[in-house]
Amino acid sequence: MSQTITITNEDILSQVKLSCKIPEFVEGIVTRKVIENAAAEAGIKVDTEELQKAADQIRLMNKLNSADDAWAWLKKHSLCIDDYEEIVYSTVISGKLAAHLFADKVEPYFFENQLDYAGVVMYEIVLDNEDLAIELFYAIKEGEMNFYDVAHKYIQDTELRREGGYRGIMHRKDIKPEICAAVFATKPPQLLKPIVTSKGINLILVEEIIHPQLDKKLRYKIMSDLFFQWTKQKIEQVEVNQNLDLYSKVL
Repeated sequence: MSQTITITNEDILSQVKLSCKIPEFVEGIVTRKVIENAAAEAGIKVDTEELQKAADQIRLMNKLNSADDAWAWLKKHSLCIDDYEEIVYSTVISGKLAAHLFADKVEPYFFENQLDYAGVVMYEIVLDNEDLAIELFYAIKEGEMNFYDVAHKYIQDTELRREGGYRGIMHRKDIKPEICAAVFATKPPQLLKPIVTSKGINLILVEEIIHPQLDKKLRYKIMSDLFFQWTKQKIEQVEVNQNLDLYSKVL
């Protein structure tokens, strides 16, 4: 026989507390209020067309392809139409505020930091024996072995071994400092001499250096990053008054 459980608003708040999620929820609330206040001070307005476009994008992102899908999604998240409209409004106002604050700062920021956006396509084998690494390096250089064969033989991680040591497109922040300078100084395709790091002895094949282009995608990323940093700074300056009896059961 199935059991019926009634969940109240108090139960939900209690679960949030017991999950130690209060700081995250408070930060989310403060972020929303900071953005709304800043948008109001800047005189930013949202029109119907912008709201409709954002609503359509949110439906696509959540794969809400029919009215039934939309209602089921709202029910799952305990949302009503007014809540959904508030989500749409917050999305639009955040984007417009970000553009208002940082659209003209993206290009200067990019040129000042463009090295951080350069990418590298690389393959990597990490060994624990420097003599072996040097031996394999010269074997590959002289054509006695190829990098893929070495990777297949010496890489322990199954997936990485199957991919021949392919690490994908990596950026400076993803690469250890002791490797980074050497990697970005190469003229691909180039095999680097073994480099000693805290992980072991790294044997690296650089296939391609990807020079950054300030396209629409990167422009959006930079503006989003700058906006995120701005909201973080604003949150740190806010004094929060929590008008909730959150601590009544604290011993």
